[in-house]
Amino acid sequence: MNRLTRCASLSVPFALLCAAGLDAQNAPAPASITTKLDTPQARVIVATLQPHTPAVAKNGHATNRLLVYLDDGVMTRKEGEHSTRIEFRRGDVRWRPASGAYISENVSDHPVRILEVDLKGPPAGPAPASALDPAKVDAKHYKVELDNEYVRVLRIHYEAHEKGQTHEHILNRVVLYLNDQTGGKADEVRLAGAATHAEENTSGQSADRIAVELK
Repeated sequence: MNRLTRCASLSVPFALLCAAGLDAQNAPAPASITTKLDTPQARVIVATLQPHTPAVAKNGHATNRLLVYLDDGVMTRKEGEHSTRIEFRRGDVRWRPASGAYISENVSDHPVRILEVDLKGPPAGPAPASALDPAKVDAKHYKVELDNEYVRVLRIHYEAHEKGQTHEHILNRVVLYLNDQTGGKADEVRLAGAATHAEENTSGQSADRIAVELK
């Protein structure tokens, strides 16, 4: 006799308790984790949060993180007695420093995916500068979204058939493709290193990416 059959044979109160236990066993986990990259500087994952399923982080999070939201949605985050409501759109970025215990919940009516760049340690030192910094020599296509002592985030946008200026990347960077484009598919994540080049969007549609430079 399996457990479901045993539940049916019990008296009503005990059957209800048994069924509740089965529901709890079959309930989805608050989040599933998919590792995308693991480097000496950072671990990159995609966390998929189920709707209306609180995730309790009793020990908090010991490291600093850069978050990129892959879906539109709304979340709440509670630390102690303080609760914050967070609304976001696909492609939004947020810096999340290390923290103590908290409870987060996806209050949307659909699963939400978040790309997390989890930093493994402090910066290597002062970030080097380049005369060919893309945000300076090609500000039309490369805009600084966030910049702190740990990371710099570039939002990259090319219209169809546009070509950019020659520029230089000095730091390692995590690149997220936000849509299908020349060289990558939507939601693809890659690690890129130092390079000097000029980029061109050879497709007939716009190209959007986010680059997280690791200092």
